[in-house]
Amino acid sequence: MEIKTENYNVKYDEISHNIVFDGSLRLNGSAEYASISELLDNVARQEPEKIVLDLKELSFLNSSGISILSKFVINVRKRRNIQMVVIGARKNPWQGKSLKNLQRLMPSLKLELK
Repeated sequence: MEIKTENYNVKYDEISHNIVFDGSLRLNGSAEYASISELLDNVARQEPEKIVLDLKELSFLNSSGISILSKFVINVRKRRNIQMVVIGARKNPWQGKSLKNLQRLMPSLKLELK
């Protein structure tokens, strides 16, 4: 599954269960994030053993996008049998604080800032 636009890409690898974001996500509200939210919900419904959310190349994510990721993490947490890893990059200043908040939503989440 892949969502590709001029400004961002979201790609899900069904074999590795990695979800890779890159570019800049500045969409307005949950309606514009619907396709991404649907992709994330589909991944959670599959209940893989482990999901890797790779955000290293995501240079910007607005508050609506952070909300969508938060809802996804809560959805995964409810399932209890999915291990979640979030990979970020120190080069993207927004990631340090925002991604730590995801860890607060799901204490078992493994956060890697590279």
